[in-house]
Amino acid sequence: MNTTPTPVALVTGVDTGLGLEVARQLSLTGAVVLVAARTAEAAKDAVVDLPALEPLGVDLDVTDDESVHAAVAAVVASRARLDILVNTTAHSRPGDREPTEREPWAGTVTGADLEQARQLLDVALFGAWRLTRAFLPLLLRSDHPRVVNVGSGAGSHGDPVLGLGARAGADAAYGIGAAALNALTSLLAAELATGGILVNTVCPDSPSAGGERTAAASAPGVVWAATLPDDGPTGGFFRDGATLPW
Repeated sequence: MNTTPTPVALVTGVDTGLGLEVARQLSLTGAVVLVAARTAEAAKDAVVDLPALEPLGVDLDVTDDESVHAAVAAVVASRARLDILVNTTAHSRPGDREPTEREPWAGTVTGADLEQARQLLDVALFGAWRLTRAFLPLLLRSDHPRVVNVGSGAGSHGDPVLGLGARAGADAAYGIGAAALNALTSLLAAELATGGILVNTVCPDSPSAGGERTAAASAPGVVWAATLPDDGPTGGFFRDGATLPW
């Protein structure tokens, strides 16, 4: 008789196509999937046609300590445990768009708006950092804890299209944030190596030029990292289950 409890997952950023699709596909693995977005209303609206997904019922602003603590309390009240944390909030791809003042990733190192860059890093790096630390006590009580940070090949030297050396210095803040997220993943995985938590970053995008893949095509790589076996990799950077250099 199988006494292994059903995994409980939290997926953030479900008001985006990728976050929602990751949550949907993760629910198909049998996990209970709680979902959150910057506002509770946005999360509720996103899953209106997906009854298997459970809105957390609170706003989740990953840049705000009180909001994050409220999310932890909501998970405790709902399920009293957490096995999988998927940070999709930071994922935003610049694609081939020209830099504009409206896009916080836009600009080169010498030309970027530093206040916009700071705002991006507050989400892309510190948001994932803040959220993971807050949920760590719950994750440490899990038998099979997983943390997945959804990043980008823009933070890698190994991506010939989006990588750090591939765009003539454009989208500097975005690339720096993506690279920093990889570093956060590596350091956290090293710190928790004896705690059983597998921590990885996943780039969901295709390496081909011409824009993003569909969310349906990109999500399986994230779900793969969220459902790794206990002897699976940790501290890595992956796309579609294959290691990416960074």
